[in-house]
Amino acid sequence: MLKNKQKKHSLSAYLRYMHMIEDGYSFHFICNHYGSDEKTLKVLWHRYQALGIDGLKKKRNFLSTPEIKKQIVLDIVKNHLSLHAASIKYGPSTGPIKAWLRIYRSEGLSGLERVKKRGRPSGMGRPKKNSKPLTELERLRKENQELRTENALLKKVRALVEERNARLHAIGQEPSKN
Repeated sequence: MLKNKQKKHSLSAYLRYMHMIEDGYSFHFICNHYGSDEKTLKVLWHRYQALGIDGLKKKRNFLSTPEIKKQIVLDIVKNHLSLHAASIKYGPSTGPIKAWLRIYRSEGLSGLERVKKRGRPSGMGRPKKNSKPLTELERLRKENQELRTENALLKKVRALVEERNARLHAIGQEPSKN
């Protein structure tokens, strides 16, 4: 039996745990004997009570629009819904809902309209090679900068080696010849 170890559980395992809870077993007992997380098990229990077996299945990605975000946040604020109740009612996980509430409290409803662009920013990646050749002055400046960078790196390495050798000498060991 696993104790205090997290592992992935299948849908059938979660269903078995739900039946055990219905039969009177405690969350603590199930978590200790099957290696599940008690908080996760309680959330799944509430989802199972509200949605049945569908509440135990892995959820698909939830595509949220600013209107849906506003609706969820306003429902939570006006009706004092818990995060889990809102998650069951509308579909997204508690993580994004918590983030939306944080944005709402700091920026208001207008903050929820901002849509974060997905993916890597356009400026990242390898710099594009110029099709035109560099002038002699530009080439020499670039080479000079590369040599300065290399020189600074070598100075840092030398300082670290000297520091290590001094530390070893202080404790009576001979530094290696590598």
